[in-house]
Amino acid sequence: MNENIFWWLSAIEIPVLSGLFWMIWKVKSELSDYKIEVANFYARSSDVMQVETRLTSHLLRIEAKLDVTALKTESLKAKQ
Repeated sequence: MNENIFWWLSAIEIPVLSGLFWMIWKVKSELSDYKIEVANFYARSSDVMQVETRLTSHLLRIEAKLDVTALKTESLKAKQ
C-alpha cells in the first residue's frame, strides 16, 4: 500500500502540482504586465472628461454660428 502511494505521489501528484504552480506563476506575471500596459496606454477618466467638455463647448459654438447663419439666410430670402 505504501509503495502504491509513493508511486502515485512521485509519478502523478508532484508533476501535476508543479505544472499548476508554473501555470499560476505565468498567469500572475502576464496579469502584472497587462496592468502596466493599461496604466501606460489608456487615458484617465479625468482626461476623458476634460476632452469631452472641450468638445461640447466647441460644438455649441458651431451650433450658435449655424443658427445665426440660418437666420441671416431666412431674412435675405424674405427680402427677395
